[in-house]
Amino acid sequence: MKSKTRLTGKVLFRGDPGYDAARKNWDPHTDRFPKVFVFARTAKDVSNAIKWARENKVPIRPRSGRHALEVNLSQVNGGIVIDVSKLNEIKLNKVKGTAVVGAGNRVGRIAHTLAKQGFIAPFGDSPTVGIGGITLGGGIGPLQRTIGLISDNLTALEMVDAEGRILRASKKRNADLLWASRGGGGGNFGVCTKYKFKVRRAPAKATVYRITWPWEQFEEVFLAWQKWAPSVDTRLGSELSIGPKKGGNVSMEGLFLGSKTVATRLLEPLTSIGTPTSRIIRLLPYDEAVTFLLPPDPVLTQRESNQFSSGFARRPFPKAALKPMREFLENIEGEFAGFFFLNWGGAVSRPAPRSTAFYWRDAKFYAEWNSSWIKPSQAARNIAIVRKTRRRLQPYLVGSYINVPDQGIKASGPVYYGKNYPRLRRVKAKYDPENVFRNPQSIPPAKPGTALRAKRSQAGG
Repeated sequence: MKSKTRLTGKVLFRGDPGYDAARKNWDPHTDRFPKVFVFARTAKDVSNAIKWARENKVPIRPRSGRHALEVNLSQVNGGIVIDVSKLNEIKLNKVKGTAVVGAGNRVGRIAHTLAKQGFIAPFGDSPTVGIGGITLGGGIGPLQRTIGLISDNLTALEMVDAEGRILRASKKRNADLLWASRGGGGGNFGVCTKYKFKVRRAPAKATVYRITWPWEQFEEVFLAWQKWAPSVDTRLGSELSIGPKKGGNVSMEGLFLGSKTVATRLLEPLTSIGTPTSRIIRLLPYDEAVTFLLPPDPVLTQRESNQFSSGFARRPFPKAALKPMREFLENIEGEFAGFFFLNWGGAVSRPAPRSTAFYWRDAKFYAEWNSSWIKPSQAARNIAIVRKTRRRLQPYLVGSYINVPDQGIKASGPVYYGKNYPRLRRVKAKYDPENVFRNPQSIPPAKPGTALRAKRSQAGG
């Protein structure tokens, strides 16, 4: 390939030593054979990679933590993967309450680094997820009821656009790009290289908990959880997981930014349900609480492939929803397969749905489910059962979470972004009019004149 632009950073072409390790992802189902990997060390390396890709007409995939949950999102056969994992600086300004982090950091590294210095950094349920992708899609997790989504705490960013220009976005400049980056999904507008977050002082201690029940009690526990969790004290984050009938159980874990005495009282409506088989409620120094909630989640040694889907519940599931849940759980296998629920409310529900690109603010809880398999011959069956379950749960859910994508969703834009989708398309048209950054469910640019027509219709013209 002849090109005016030379690739810089650590560059691995197919056949080079290290290429196979570079190809591995958390989910083996998403592994592909790109033409080249560029491990960027600077924003200029990212810029050169984008220019090189355009000169050679090669598809681009940005990658941060290797946790893409669907195919062809962070890798593509014959494409270029721009991996930002070496962009991993963390600069905490304790006086201003801000942290500037490279987009290649893993969530756990940021959470642990800040916790040791007495600050809260939001996180999800895995320490190895990249901050690059989780931020752009919204960023849910057990702290969201207290401090909001990860993206709600994003105040500025650095991004390399389709021309290879290094842009900065904040409320004062390129404010529309900042808006779109707070929930508009990764890989749509450019390749992000740096984020600035507002951060808060951590309490000296926090209470963590983990309660487990036998699988047979999942219906009773779930029905109680969905009524209790959305309205409990907003300092309490709760994740409920229901594993497969074969070898699984029911577990609820999370944290309370307060004392063990109060946490125990708040949890009582759930701990009194059924017959819990184990019960941990523990007051820990804040940094140890982070460690408790982020157990090791290795990226390169995972054997299970997965298919996920997700949605948001605006009201409790009726008992009729338990039937498709049960059938799903009876037909799947694997240690990490099943249902996962996270309570909403508090800080995550306060912003108006259009104030950031993340639209689904008024839910009671978030719902996610996945099947898993090891042999490729089992893939089709497992993907089908997840998508069938989505159809059967559709009456009880709205939307879907872009960070847990499901390519079975047709016309996915409004499903991921609700009424923010038209505005996201206009932002896309401004920053990437030629649709250089695209993947199977990316945001297409608005057609020229769309914004003008929208203004006329708002004016009643």
